[in-house]
Amino acid sequence: MMEMRNVEADLYRFRERVLAASLVVLICFTLLAARLVYLQVLRYDDLMEQAENNRTAIVPIVPNRGLILDRNGIVLASNYSAYTLEITPAKVANLERTLEELSLVIEITPRDRRRFKKLMEESKTFESIPLRTRLNDDEVAKFAAQRYRFAGVEIKARLFRNYPFGELASHVIGYIGRINQAEKERLDEDEDQANYRGTDYIGKLGIEQSFETQLHGLTGVDSVETSAGGRAMRRLASSPATPGNTVKLSIDIKLQHLVEELFGTRRGALVAMDPKTGEILAFVSKPTFDPNLFVEGIDSESWQALNESPDKPLLNRALRGTYPPGSTYKPFMALAALETGARTPEQSIADPGYFMFGNHRFRDDKEGGHGRVNMYQSIVQSCDTYYYILANDMGVDTIHDQMQRFGFGELTGIDIFGEVRGLLPSTQWKQKAYKRPEQQKWYAGETISLGIGQGYNNFTMLQLASATSTLANNGVKMKPHLVKEVVDIMTHANTTTTHQTMGEVIAKPENIAVIKAALVGVNIEGTSATSFRGAPYTSAGKTGTAQVVQIKQNEKYVASKMDERFRDHALFMAFAPAEDPKIALAIIVENAGFGAQNSAPIARRVFDYWLLKQYPSVEDIAAVQKAQAPSPIGKPRPVAELPWPPGAPIMAAAPASAPVIFRGR
Repeated sequence: MMEMRNVEADLYRFRERVLAASLVVLICFTLLAARLVYLQVLRYDDLMEQAENNRTAIVPIVPNRGLILDRNGIVLASNYSAYTLEITPAKVANLERTLEELSLVIEITPRDRRRFKKLMEESKTFESIPLRTRLNDDEVAKFAAQRYRFAGVEIKARLFRNYPFGELASHVIGYIGRINQAEKERLDEDEDQANYRGTDYIGKLGIEQSFETQLHGLTGVDSVETSAGGRAMRRLASSPATPGNTVKLSIDIKLQHLVEELFGTRRGALVAMDPKTGEILAFVSKPTFDPNLFVEGIDSESWQALNESPDKPLLNRALRGTYPPGSTYKPFMALAALETGARTPEQSIADPGYFMFGNHRFRDDKEGGHGRVNMYQSIVQSCDTYYYILANDMGVDTIHDQMQRFGFGELTGIDIFGEVRGLLPSTQWKQKAYKRPEQQKWYAGETISLGIGQGYNNFTMLQLASATSTLANNGVKMKPHLVKEVVDIMTHANTTTTHQTMGEVIAKPENIAVIKAALVGVNIEGTSATSFRGAPYTSAGKTGTAQVVQIKQNEKYVASKMDERFRDHALFMAFAPAEDPKIALAIIVENAGFGAQNSAPIARRVFDYWLLKQYPSVEDIAAVQKAQAPSPIGKPRPVAELPWPPGAPIMAAAPASAPVIFRGR
């Protein structure tokens, strides 16, 4: 029997299905429309930016680093462009194999490999790391032909820093090096983070570090259109980089070179400055180092040689080396005595050749003593006994307060990082410096040696030069500075360093006149008279000899029987012309003995250069060097390789009447 279909029921079910399907379709289209509105309306700006970013790339343009010049415009630090072969480790499957295959195309030395591995340890794997630098055109062409074989390897054009005079003035100029992780983290926290996009190098020392902001410049950007594969297609917009500004120093590189030549192979430091302005004219620390070694990343052998050398070539002795000032301290002690009323110029003492304090004998440098000595004679003859007695009478805290006014034991505020304070002792200092009560106590016997610049006294040559300049400038202390001006590379506007006075006059004019007269006497009839004989100008100075190791009371100091590094230091402080000082200096030659023999002759050559425009002959320089014992340090750069600034007069040899050796204090 045939079953009859219920058409109405089928139609009803069909309509239900159509309705359900229509509802599903409607919901889908509603969701699609909602999504479309969400993407096209609500997130339009955000997605448009993402799309633009996918289509374009922002490429930083690293600015040219600013130049560093000396006061006469001689270039001390510049830039040059060169090709580098670089590897991004994250993009290389087998690094060792890649290096081996690359070495068949371009020469890669063991030094290159060591430097590359060292940089890898300091960098992230996705960063591009130089393997070879300064590729020539043939090497670039060879690699370009084989480029397809080396994923993650590319050639880039980079700017490199160049220090044309090598070791000369390296502690002042400093150097640049690759940005390490600590510096990256510091830059990330700074507002200037964006300005270092694409920058691999930063100032590490000296002016390069202290004036990094002025030298770095402003990073530019290129907006380029890229393909789906990330390849640049065309430039859309560009904002050029602004080169770093030019930093012009106050130092005279010819004078700097002269002093470094005169030091020869000896260790030491010299700071020369204009007492009226505070401008540093020479800032010498010997031995030096070649800053070019650090530009591309120093290799382990060179770093080990510098870092482990007993001569410490990386130490800026002028800024961070501290020494007892020896007898160069005596003029300041005498001035302190006048200021406090502890002595008058005429007041004299009898010097038997020693000063007894309890059962301890403090010996004078002259056996049998200097006889009857007043203040003038105590400075000219460098009488130790006079200052033993004076220190005992004044006391340590009075000495501290008076010497602090001259800047001893204080930061000078010079415009270069890394200055140390030194040590100007006081009872309060000792209480803080030591833990045990018996160590914290100041003993009266400790005061005696302070009078001759020994004991706990330890100062930098910068501090001694600043104090000497203050004395030369009639008690007006000027803030020392190395940068004379900064020149804006775009506008050519000069920002000149302001000459800053550091407080009021720190001594009475009549008292300063007494000390100045005695310092003039030192160079005319005293311990440094031989070095300044025949000079057509009047100079003032004071020699000094500072002990490195203490000699027992009954022993006699014999330099020839001592290890070279335990011998006395030779010091000298001076200014000229005495009546209107234009230059003041402080110098130390380590372990060289008497200041008159080894330091004063260098000061004479400096004054001849600055005041008379006389450059000593090779023979004169050799004579000074011959008076000093040799030390295993590299030879200085020949004078002939230094260019003269435009318009500078040609130098004549120093007069033969200026002797260079004096056997005495």
